[in-house]
Amino acid sequence: MHDEPDAVLTVRRGRTDDADMLVAYNQAMALETEGKELPGDVVAAGVAGLLERPEHGFYLVAERGGAPVGSLMVTPEWSDWRGGFFWWVQSVFVPAKHRRTGVYRALYASVLAAADAEADVRGVRLYVERENTGARAAYERLGMEETPYRLYEALL
Repeated sequence: MHDEPDAVLTVRRGRTDDADMLVAYNQAMALETEGKELPGDVVAAGVAGLLERPEHGFYLVAERGGAPVGSLMVTPEWSDWRGGFFWWVQSVFVPAKHRRTGVYRALYASVLAAADAEADVRGVRLYVERENTGARAAYERLGMEETPYRLYEALL
């Protein structure tokens, strides 16, 4: 079931009263894309930590008719090469019944507009699982390009 075409889609900054929804969306995204079950208490602490520290980033929430239909998180990373920040788009989730209805497009447009309004933001980046061909196609349709970089990590 897709959204009603006449329902207004809005995007706003995440708030503390979105925490439960953001936790549920993060858990659903991890399970769907990576087959990982994330502990609710750990994700809740992570969501609350960002909501309490806006200098570390922010959430955007898309709504139709006042109901959430998607969200994402933005975190800044300083680039000494560019003398400014890159904004990383993370934790993107749109429930299946709301996909292909313009939700991510609206969220991404809001990220770009907010980034463009900041004098020290140089670009927007994200990472995606290689096998997530649907998400990769969506990002490419919006003009994003795959980079030559590979991602490495050391978990602590």
